[in-house]
Amino acid sequence: MYYHVYVLQSTKDRHWYTGFTVDLRKRLKEHNEGKYESWTKGRGPFELIYYEASKNKQDAKNREKYLKTGMGKRYLKNRLKRFLALTG
Repeated sequence: MYYHVYVLQSTKDRHWYTGFTVDLRKRLKEHNEGKYESWTKGRGPFELIYYEASKNKQDAKNREKYLKTGMGKRYLKNRLKRFLALTG
């Protein structure tokens, strides 16, 4: 089993959402259907722009926590530099 840390981008306002799941496809579908009373409700549809997979649940949770920090956001912006340039 793999644990996924993912980053979604709202096609409405281009904001990012970082999360954690076991079933990435199911979670993306749920976010796009507005099934969560969370930050993402009403902001969809979403596009998956980044993910990482880990065999260890705690490693994935720690990575999610890191990617939500200022340093983690800088890492993502650097990693996604080409994508961000193409999408404006």
